[in-house]
Amino acid sequence: MTVAFRCVLCQKKPASGHNVSHANNKTKRVFNPNIQTVRAIVDGSHKRIRVCTRCLRSGLVKKAV
Repeated sequence: MTVAFRCVLCQKKPASGHNVSHANNKTKRVFNPNIQTVRAIVDGSHKRIRVCTRCLRSGLVKKAV
């Protein structure tokens, strides 16, 4: 699992699971979080941070204008 797919606020990261076919064959797969790069206000200054869309939607990020 790479650090690039991690939310800086909630630390959400990739989860593993299976693709399941109609014949019930299972192969490994990865569920990546929906990470967006956003220009936000962090400690009074503008920074680009990588956050998941759930943190954006819930208002945990103060976006820079």
